[in-house]
Amino acid sequence: MARNVRRRDVLSGIGAAGLASTAGCIGGLGGGGGGPDLLTVVGYPEDGIQLFRDFYSSYSDDTDILIPDGLRDPDLPGQVGNDMSNITGTAPAAGGPNQEAYNQLYEDEYGESPGVFSSQSYDSTAIGILANAAAGENSGPAIRDQIRNVCNPDGMEVGPSNFVEGVEAAANGENINYQGASSSTNFDENGDPASAAYATWEFTDDGGTETADVSNFEGSNPDGAGPSADEMPGGMGREIMVGILLPETGALASTGESMINAAQIPAMQVNNADIDLTVDTQLEDTETNSQSGVSAANSLVNAGYPYICGTASSGVNVPVSQEVLIPNEIVGCSPSSTALSVTNLEDNDFIFRTAPSDRLQGRVMAQLASEDLEAETCSTLYVNNDYGQQLSERFSGVFEDEFDGEVFRQVAFNQGESSYSSVVSDAMSSQ
Repeated sequence: MARNVRRRDVLSGIGAAGLASTAGCIGGLGGGGGGPDLLTVVGYPEDGIQLFRDFYSSYSDDTDILIPDGLRDPDLPGQVGNDMSNITGTAPAAGGPNQEAYNQLYEDEYGESPGVFSSQSYDSTAIGILANAAAGENSGPAIRDQIRNVCNPDGMEVGPSNFVEGVEAAANGENINYQGASSSTNFDENGDPASAAYATWEFTDDGGTETADVSNFEGSNPDGAGPSADEMPGGMGREIMVGILLPETGALASTGESMINAAQIPAMQVNNADIDLTVDTQLEDTETNSQSGVSAANSLVNAGYPYICGTASSGVNVPVSQEVLIPNEIVGCSPSSTALSVTNLEDNDFIFRTAPSDRLQGRVMAQLASEDLEAETCSTLYVNNDYGQQLSERFSGVFEDEFDGEVFRQVAFNQGESSYSSVVSDAMSSQ
């Protein structure tokens, strides 16, 4: 369709100067009948299949739809039975200083390109190993106190290409500065990334997704802040323990596969090197379910893992953090839990993440909706959990307050329903 060509031309021109540079290039093509110009959908692929089937059975594919990272699944158009060419997406991107080195490392190991959030997964495990090496013991509090020491300060720059050298240096008590694949991996006082990159993307005709552009954004404190230990005890001749708590099954299984692959690479690098350190990992499946996630987290804690790469979804990460990690003084570092509620956890500094907060993604989406898709009115459909509700509210607030848009409705939907026709109709109706 000619309209898709125009969208791709426009999106590929969005640069680091901001999404605003393309204002006025795409006209909003609302669904007609007084409905919103744009529909924003926040959810996961498992439910998105039926939701989008129900949408396309009743509404034209001339209606612009905006989706975030949770729905970035290249198999979705084939499962829905529509090319989904009217959809634009946003997602945290691999925009770190060592992105290319990581991409090559992943491709060499698995023979394919890394997926969404995989760079954040690599960084999460790598940081855990480095902090453990600097701490010199498998202790959650000791590892917590070293995370900013190995990420934020001046020191030898370490990335995927010289990761093993960095582990040795940290174990020898030397200052290092981990520069990641997903970002520079400086942490602010809340344990969130102090900077982040975001991609604008779309589904392709050949059954994939295509990144149109990546832009970098700095937070309010790009140099990072927060407590850290005064010394790095280090120590060689020992085993470093890292748990991996990510979805093999459930709503995020398709995303989880690449994340799990990436999370295992740093341990492989150390174990394949000729140094006097080894890394023991154990993978547990959250099933993209809070109850299963809590049970799996307890398994890792009971097995003695002081640091956990995970979880993926915010609906799992929050209860896992509150019920398991924080009470047991275990460090958790999520590669993809983006809900605003994670920032506000009373966590005694045990909860980190390499994915940025949806506070930033909500603004990116609102700016894209207003200035590039030229939407003046919008409705949102969101999965009924922390991730969905908070991103919907953040997007809606910025769309109205900063871009003078009007949000008709914010409509929640539950996971696992056999039909979403009623909530789609509700979201697409006029005020």
